[in-house]
This record gives sequence, C-alpha cells and structure tokens, in this order.
Amino acid sequence: MRSATAHKIYEADERFEVRSAGTDSTANVVLTEDLLQWADGILVMEKHHRNHIRRHFPDIYNTKSIVCLYIPDDYDYMQEELIEILKDKIEDVYRRRLI
Repeated sequence: MRSATAHKIYEADERFEVRSAGTDSTANVVLTEDLLQWADGILVMEKHHRNHIRRHFPDIYNTKSIVCLYIPDDYDYMQEELIEILKDKIEDVYRRRLI
C-alpha cells in the first residue's frame, strides 16, 4: 500500500509522471522491465526491493537512479502517518535531486 499511496498523492503533481508496481507476484501491477525502462528515476520502499531490481534487471540497476526510502510495510492505504512519511522523504529526495 506504500507505493499505491505514493502514486495517489503524487499523480496530479506536475513535477512528476508516476507509476507504481510491486515486486511480489501478487501485486496489482507487477514490476516489469518495461516499467523500469520507462522511468527516469526509481523509488523503492525497502532495500529488498532494490535488491530485487539488481537480481532480476541488472542492466537497469546499473544505469538508472534507484533511491530507497526505507519505509517498512506497516501502513494501510492512505494512512495519514504514511502520507506524512512519504511526503517528507519524497520531497527530500526531490530537493536533493536524487531523482
């Protein structure tokens, strides 16, 4: 629900064109090479997501900016605390021009 929440809160933000996907095969949208190729920058919620990209898509891992936000899977969709954490971390990443 972290990526879906981030997608929802940034989908209308003119600074970004956003898409979200999960690394688990049960995700509504499963991460693909096409999605990763489309992206200029990639945000992941946990280190194991970045490791998944490194294992399954090594060329993309070596050529794209991938930033880990270190947000554990402890929140519900659009939970207020999650929204605040996402905004703080994503705005920091944006200010620092990491994506």
